[in-house]
Amino acid sequence: MTIPFPTLNSPPIDQVGVVQRAKRFCTRSIKNESKMQGLKMVLNMIDLTTLEGMDTPGKVRQLCTKAKQVHAAVAGLPTVAAVCVYPNLVAIAKQELLGTSIKVASVATAFPSGNSSLDIKLAEVAYAIDSGADEIDMVISRGRFHTGDYRYVFDEIAAVKEACGKARLKVILETGELGTFDKVRLASDLAMEAGADFIKTSTGKIKPAATLPVTLVMIEAIRDYHRRTGRQVGMKPAGGISKSKLALHYLVMVKETLGNDWLNNQWFRFGASSLVNDVLMQIVKQKTGCYQAPQYFSAD
Repeated sequence: MTIPFPTLNSPPIDQVGVVQRAKRFCTRSIKNESKMQGLKMVLNMIDLTTLEGMDTPGKVRQLCTKAKQVHAAVAGLPTVAAVCVYPNLVAIAKQELLGTSIKVASVATAFPSGNSSLDIKLAEVAYAIDSGADEIDMVISRGRFHTGDYRYVFDEIAAVKEACGKARLKVILETGELGTFDKVRLASDLAMEAGADFIKTSTGKIKPAATLPVTLVMIEAIRDYHRRTGRQVGMKPAGGISKSKLALHYLVMVKETLGNDWLNNQWFRFGASSLVNDVLMQIVKQKTGCYQAPQYFSAD
């Protein structure tokens, strides 16, 4: 199915204004009761991820075990949202998570560079879907984007979305390589128009990864798109979010910009595996009043 290329009217971004607004979200006071609710929400929004060249079936099984047991670390906790792996390890993750509500996500389209042919990218998506992936995290072709070939980027996202079938598509912009907030806004608009279910900041392989200002630009794009079309699109900041306090600032920003409808793992995720243990430590602190040591929770 061919989707007509849209007229893109992405507004210019006031860089100073965005940075200042993002800073203000960090000054909000959060009461203890709301903090506990927020911490549980953060935990339920995390995509546990292993995307290394040395990934093995055993490592994936170990990560899935942690995903299943996180809610058992402290009574009454939710599970994480998903486990994200390379396509060749999807079947293993799917088997390990059978019977749980935890989704299996897979990166695709020549992650993390995006430098490959469309045929190969679509074949990789099909392989991940056939192996049981519930979600696909694709990367856009940044080289094409920087040359101004927006039609190519749009058509590629639309083709991947079609190949996903019922699986949800997260489109990674790799904001650390886009250069300006104006380009982040344009890439966000392009991805949503092409059918993205989520837009995502980063692969986690490039610095800077997720930041509050760049995420604000993206969620404002989501807000404007939703107001114009009525279609809800999710958001996933990924990379560089390892502390609960910072994650809570993200939730404040989402609530005040998009509203309560986005405060669940259907529409907001964190790509931040290292965040899990800090959230667990803070939850135990809230429950008991005692600080926990990092070694009290498994690293893997």
